Amino acid sequence: MENAQQPSGGGALAGDDLASLSSSPAAVVSQWTFAVTRRYQHMLDKTVPHIWYRWIGCFLAALIYGLRVYFVQGFYVVTYGLGIYMLNLLIGFLSPQIDPEVSDGPSLPTRGSDEFRPFVRRLPEFKFWYSITKAFCIAFFMTFFAVFDVPVFWPILLFYWIVLFVLTMRRQIMHMVKYKYVPFSFGKQRYDGKKTPSSDNLTRD
Repeated sequence: MENAQQPSGGGALAGDDLASLSSSPAAVVSQWTFAVTRRYQHMLDKTVPHIWYRWIGCFLAALIYGLRVYFVQGFYVVTYGLGIYMLNLLIGFLSPQIDPEVSDGPSLPTRGSDEFRPFVRRLPEFKFWYSITKAFCIAFFMTFFAVFDVPVFWPILLFYWIVLFVLTMRRQIMHMVKYKYVPFSFGKQRYDGKKTPSSDNLTRD
């Protein structure tokens, strides 16, 4: 009888081991991280149709960061890096998903008789907003650490960024003129003379 009861005891021990493994600190942290990430993504998805509110929040974050840098009188290197990052995001936002210079596929319509093709961005509007807002939040967080406050003559950084901005936008405008596209979609023209809502507002890549 004692020998017959040994397997059940071993099974109970095995179940306890599995329970202890499932409730281990690593498993608990993993489950908590997954729950938080899922909740955060759900909140982001709910903000997709609220374009104006999202950008107002982004401008508020930029204003708070600007006030922080102004009163602290430092962290100019962080601000310069933030400006370069935002310039790269802007170029992606204004560029088509398929570059006409390296692609032989269908291009955007250049005549009224051409088939309507909405402008598809390389960087969608939602990702553009999210990246900028996150960059401002990270830069604001960095201003609380003196290690990032590198002493520098900020007018030089400002002048260099302005020159870089002008040259980059000049090249982008020349690209737009050369391939005859506008980085905005205003909707397909209907027979009743009305326009459909912009595809930029209806879809999110």
